[in-house]
Amino acid sequence: MDETTTQGLPPLLLGTYTPKMDAKGRMALPAKFRNQLGAGLVMARGQERCIYLLPINEFRRLAVQIQHTSMGDRSAREYLRVFLSGAVDQEPDRQGRILIPPMLREYAHLDGDVAVIGVGTRAEIWDAKTWQEYLADKEEGYSDIADDVLPAVDV
Repeated sequence: MDETTTQGLPPLLLGTYTPKMDAKGRMALPAKFRNQLGAGLVMARGQERCIYLLPINEFRRLAVQIQHTSMGDRSAREYLRVFLSGAVDQEPDRQGRILIPPMLREYAHLDGDVAVIGVGTRAEIWDAKTWQEYLADKEEGYSDIADDVLPAVDV
């Protein structure tokens, strides 16, 4: 996609990739994600035991949005504490690799084979086997979920 057509818009991260993670927890970002994530990114605990990868601007937007509700909402305060306490900012090295900290590797049960999926404005890192099980389970009800999630579209 031409950068001039996407200027000012958040990234659009799509697809599934299976890079290898080495023993030190380093993993090469998918090439298609490198430019979209920018020079810096934030890794944080995601739902269902995955790791979120967010461009810094998207992470800031999300954190501010949660913080605006957190003062009077106990659930939002608790979520924000867990979310931010596990967040790590990072810049990919010259080979496009990132280091997944031990705390996040443990949280997501990562020990070798990983799946990196694009989810619009963020990417997620999953244990490859866990991702395959999750996907197989959710694909069964994909059509039913679409009826609940997608708005009615006039054709």
